[in-house]
Amino acid sequence: MTDSRPLETCQVVVIGAGQAGLSVGYCLARLGLSFVILEAESRVGDSWRNRWDSLRLFSPAKYDGLVGLPFPAPSFSFPTKNEMGDYLEAYAKHFDLPVRTSARVKRVSRDGSQYVVDTGDRLFRADHVVVAMATFQAPRVPAFASALDPEIVQLHSRDYRNTKQLRAGDVLIVGAGNSGAEIAIEVGRSSRHTWLSGRHPGHVPFRVDSGVARLVVPVLFRVVFHRILTVDTPMGRRARPRVIAKGGPLIRVKPADLDAAGVERSPRVTGVRGGKPLLADGRVLDVANVIWCTGFHPGFSWIDLPTVNGEDGEPLHERGVVPGEPGFYFVGLHFLYAFSSAMIHGVSRDAERIAGVIGKRVAENRGTVIAGTAANGAADTSVSAARHGV
Repeated sequence: MTDSRPLETCQVVVIGAGQAGLSVGYCLARLGLSFVILEAESRVGDSWRNRWDSLRLFSPAKYDGLVGLPFPAPSFSFPTKNEMGDYLEAYAKHFDLPVRTSARVKRVSRDGSQYVVDTGDRLFRADHVVVAMATFQAPRVPAFASALDPEIVQLHSRDYRNTKQLRAGDVLIVGAGNSGAEIAIEVGRSSRHTWLSGRHPGHVPFRVDSGVARLVVPVLFRVVFHRILTVDTPMGRRARPRVIAKGGPLIRVKPADLDAAGVERSPRVTGVRGGKPLLADGRVLDVANVIWCTGFHPGFSWIDLPTVNGEDGEPLHERGVVPGEPGFYFVGLHFLYAFSSAMIHGVSRDAERIAGVIGKRVAENRGTVIAGTAANGAADTSVSAARHGV
């Protein structure tokens, strides 16, 4: 039976309208390519708005703007999650990017030389697909979590909003990375006995909101994260597996902040005994709440292309280009090229490179040359023209 759903055709489908997808869209538009950006949420920026209430960005506003539009806030202020969501929405409108909201992708497959992107009620056919999403899609919780007493409130950091969701009693935060540390401080300040379980990942040795930060932060963000810790340097190649598996250092929180909030450190959680969390040192914690800040699975099972996902679920790519699948790309992955690849200030470089690869391939397929691909400087083509194709 012929599929009767509406079908749209364009040169490129971009999946995700966060900072990665919008950056790719900006670069594609500059090249004059026809494309559409598919966003699962009902509004651009909702992936930020739907996080915990007190979240502020870890980077100063000076480093939170995408290419072409600075973030509208004092340079060394720290935007809220809602301000970031509103900025992304404004960015899409400012550049008239063709974003389709409430378009959650169910499946991507190949049909001959093209890709078919299925959103359930509509199909999109394209020569190129860019998955512009981080590998933070499916919450990761240990299997033994199901053995905890059902009276214990369990939340993943993706679903935590504020302390009103918690029962009276002690709280265990599992996972001591940036999210876990920030949430632990908030919970600790609510007069609950709060435990933070997990290995300390290290921390930036200065206050990112201090006066000295105005001198040091540019070195940290623009040099260390952006140019030194890359797949092209020995130091970056050594750091990459560890960062992907366990995350980076604490950016804003210091051990003294945890102490001041009354947060008690504990060894990692290894299992359950009598319905309670069991620690590596044999102790059992009698807590009423557990917040899992244990990261995410990549969540790319909907990509129905055998050469894209590795055995561990992580995408197989070379700086975002999938070798076994010409026309398929990633932007926004953690450490895709550099430590900064999943950070707002670093995603534009990766987006520009992928758009350049697409532009070059389109030109080769036509037997012509598009002047000024991203590798050589973007073509000065109007963004509105990209909405109507070339």
